[in-house]
Amino acid sequence: MAERIEIVTDAAPRGSGAYSQAVRAGEFVFISGQGPLDPSTLEVVGTTIEEQTELTLRNLAAIAAAAGGSLRDVVKVSVFLSSIDLFAGFDATYARIFHELPRPARTTTGAELRGIMVEIDAVLHLPR
Repeated sequence: MAERIEIVTDAAPRGSGAYSQAVRAGEFVFISGQGPLDPSTLEVVGTTIEEQTELTLRNLAAIAAAAGGSLRDVVKVSVFLSSIDLFAGFDATYARIFHELPRPARTTTGAELRGIMVEIDAVLHLPR
């Protein structure tokens, strides 16, 4: 198995659970689920799905940068919405940020989230 390297940055929220912000394994970086939290206060930011999606993707971008990449390197995302009824607003914001083709492969599902509307994890491909 390829060496696993933990990726850590203060530019994105750090979870309190038993997991890493991200792990690099070979040419891939696996970013743990991120939400619309301010990295310094860990407070939820945004009252709309559009605002929360934008901040969540900014947090993913900060971790991608710490790994030596960017959102352009994302090949797969999993999205969890507190209600699938939020899909249209989420998708419009997502499409604006991931505007370059091909966009990442994506799974979007409704989930029971506590206090946030969206959580997103990602896989990046970063050839050495």
